[in-house]
Amino acid sequence: MPDEPWRNPRPAPQRGEVRRRVPAKAYLTGFFRTWWPALLWAAFIFLLSTDEFSAEHTSRILFPFFHWIFPSLTAEQFAPFHHLIRKSAHFTEYFIFYVLLFRGARGSRTGWRWTWALAALSIAAGYAALDEVHQAFVASRTASPWDSLLDSVGAFTASLALFVWYRNDRTNSARRESADAVSSAD
Repeated sequence: MPDEPWRNPRPAPQRGEVRRRVPAKAYLTGFFRTWWPALLWAAFIFLLSTDEFSAEHTSRILFPFFHWIFPSLTAEQFAPFHHLIRKSAHFTEYFIFYVLLFRGARGSRTGWRWTWALAALSIAAGYAALDEVHQAFVASRTASPWDSLLDSVGAFTASLALFVWYRNDRTNSARRESADAVSSAD
């Protein structure tokens, strides 16, 4: 060895000696634990964008139900309610989707961070745009940028709701801690 000074005198480590910083198994289970609800909800949104949930098909289900409640309801009178129900569904599904995305971005950490909120909002807005592109290829559906905007507004509203929720939670916990400190000092 003296004639080869560039060689490392230590032998190469054995396979059992090499350890990863974060074991892949722990990372994958943590990843799926936090992201599976958002992935499942994304699949549900994709299902709602198919032909089975077009306006024609949903009116076949909703009109008889509302006609049963209000027997004098005509199809023309039902049309604005049907439109409102469908647009409310856009808003609501992306409100829920944002909450699940935020949960995934947050992982096992606690609290509220701008980076998590912006990541979840970006994913939700991007998925809303892709959802409308998907609907452009479904014969009974129409793609609308207004629907994508409504979806993004639903996600943004969820972002504001979570911000207020976590901010109030933080101030309430600070009040509890200060009240506990005062009571323990007495």
